[in-house]
Amino acid sequence: MEKNLEIDNIDLKILTLLMEDANMAYTEIGKRIFVSGGTVHVRMKKMEQMGIVRGSQLVIDHTKLGWDISGFLGIYLDKSSLYEDVAIELLKIPEVVNIHYTTGIYSIFAKIVCRDTQHLREVLHDKIQKVSGIQRTETFISLEERISRPIPFGVNVQPDKD
Repeated sequence: MEKNLEIDNIDLKILTLLMEDANMAYTEIGKRIFVSGGTVHVRMKKMEQMGIVRGSQLVIDHTKLGWDISGFLGIYLDKSSLYEDVAIELLKIPEVVNIHYTTGIYSIFAKIVCRDTQHLREVLHDKIQKVSGIQRTETFISLEERISRPIPFGVNVQPDKD
């Protein structure tokens, strides 16, 4: 089945508006793209059932809550076939906020968030390095996150001028 078989420009406009502001009411979205709030609701349910929309998140500035260290880990595995087992174990470590199975020199590239350097050391030494299948890691500390945004779908959600 073709990936975008059931997705049209209206769906893309709905997604674009919600990526800008996930709290936007369906009625407001409807007004902006000239459909009813009910239509937006039905289309969102359809995209959830298709697996396109997998929920929503609250974006928090963790630094304002005292979690000042963001880092990335390049993780080398003993064998690439251990990825599933290692991923399951990394899921159990709350400071690991995302992982990617990658090509290149690392088998896994992960993002972690910690309170401070002592906490980072504890997470690396006492949690991550103890996961069976991890050979070694390389740590990169993020000094600043400048861009964090959704991908643009190339749709105009402003009314066209005739």
